[in-house]
Amino acid sequence: MKIITVCGSLKFFKEMMEITEKIELQGNCMLVPIYNPNRANKDDFTEKEALMLDKMHKERIKLADAILVVNVGGYIGSSTKSEIEFAQSLNKEIIYYTDIVKNNSNN
Repeated sequence: MKIITVCGSLKFFKEMMEITEKIELQGNCMLVPIYNPNRANKDDFTEKEALMLDKMHKERIKLADAILVVNVGGYIGSSTKSEIEFAQSLNKEIIYYTDIVKNNSNN
């Protein structure tokens, strides 16, 4: 079992939840960001709230053995890029959604 923090743009929330369920059913503990469809954009939060959410997400990354980057179509935004760099600085395993999808289509 691994503890895995999910990272990526919330515009891919549907894909995040689908892959999260699949990986959790393989026996892993998944840590996911909060999501409120009425506040799906960082601009919908105050600066103080956005900073707090970023801090809490970094705490999830610290707790994890790995991060799962949900990079649909290869897209990685600036926030996700900084999360990847943070995870790399902590020597966390980086798992990419596109690699999982590609490997599943090859089976």
